[in-house]
Amino acid sequence: MEARTAKYMIGQVVRHRLHPFRGVVFDIDPEFSNSEEWYESIPEDSRPNKDQPFYHLYAETEATYYVAYVSEQNLVADSSGEPVEHPELIAQFGEFNDGYYALQAALN
Repeated sequence: MEARTAKYMIGQVVRHRLHPFRGVVFDIDPEFSNSEEWYESIPEDSRPNKDQPFYHLYAETEATYYVAYVSEQNLVADSSGEPVEHPELIAQFGEFNDGYYALQAALN
């Protein structure tokens, strides 16, 4: 089995490659770990491979905040230098600096 290394880190601000949202990584799955129903709901011609890291994000658009689950191939590092305003960030992260949020508490 091939070892996988995540391209992005917990606390890093990223944006979706195609859709207009950005977010902060708060967890990483080394490969797909969501439901088959969720996976099948993605149009077949744009379904990502399951054997890559998937990221849990505190995501935001201009209109709303939510939690997103995104494959590595669909993310890019955010270069705006702007903080994310998601209300759940304060429970897990501290200060924003240079595209990253510092973890506020130790991980299990």
